[in-house]
Amino acid sequence: MSTLTESTSAAGNTGVAPGRPVYRVTGRRVLASEWAKLWSLRSTWITLGLGLLFLVVFGVIASYRFRSMTGSPRMDQEFARSTALSLSLFGANFAQLALGVLGVLVTAGEYSTGMIRSTMAAVPRRLPVLWSKAAVYGLVALVVGTVGAFAAFLVGSRVVSDTSAALTLGHAGVVRGLFGAGLYLGLVGVIGTALGALLRSVAGGITVLVAAFMLVPGLASLLPSSWQDDIGPYLPSNAGQAMYALTHDATSLSPGAGLLVFLAWTVLALAGAAHRLRRGDV
Repeated sequence: MSTLTESTSAAGNTGVAPGRPVYRVTGRRVLASEWAKLWSLRSTWITLGLGLLFLVVFGVIASYRFRSMTGSPRMDQEFARSTALSLSLFGANFAQLALGVLGVLVTAGEYSTGMIRSTMAAVPRRLPVLWSKAAVYGLVALVVGTVGAFAAFLVGSRVVSDTSAALTLGHAGVVRGLFGAGLYLGLVGVIGTALGALLRSVAGGITVLVAAFMLVPGLASLLPSSWQDDIGPYLPSNAGQAMYALTHDATSLSPGAGLLVFLAWTVLALAGAAHRLRRGDV
């Protein structure tokens, strides 16, 4: 009788039927789960492909346009000061939208389908899910962004090799700028996952993402000049662009300062998502 009582008590403590292996929720297994879920979606392949395509194709188009207009009086003075690096990374503005939108889908998509309840039942502590989603997708976006930046530069620098914009990988700041662009796009992906978890809405997350990276900088240009100089460099998109700019002036941040400011925006978005995930129902 005592043996039967002990066996029953042990089974009740583990909650696992006799004969079945006991699985523990570990950080490695949560990461593996999020990795598998990411690549099981068709939208992942499509959106990552679009992000890579935007980054490379728009950079090459900008390089060809610069070459075709070299020596022409119609060329804008600001465009005439372009370098092979800035021309090659012209598509980063478009790639950030594709990678950021996929980040929103990675988290908000589970809320729209109801899959988040199964995820949280498997990982009751909740926060490891958010960290794993951000880490897995941030790493993927970082790799895609870095590969795309180097590919765009290798092609674009050949196009403008005999113009005033000519640069090679050996020039100071070029490799740093290309890795900076990849890191920027990776962090945009992390911000996208945080916005999706914070707002729990695909439409809402994408709207805030577009507003933060495209609409707010435009609205800031309507502010008085003194306000623009104080606020403009610290906006997410401007701080991110400083990470991969070859040069900077009094109206922009240095690459290091831009990285710190953009990391602060990323941490703020993740903190908001973590707070709602811990305090709210799923």
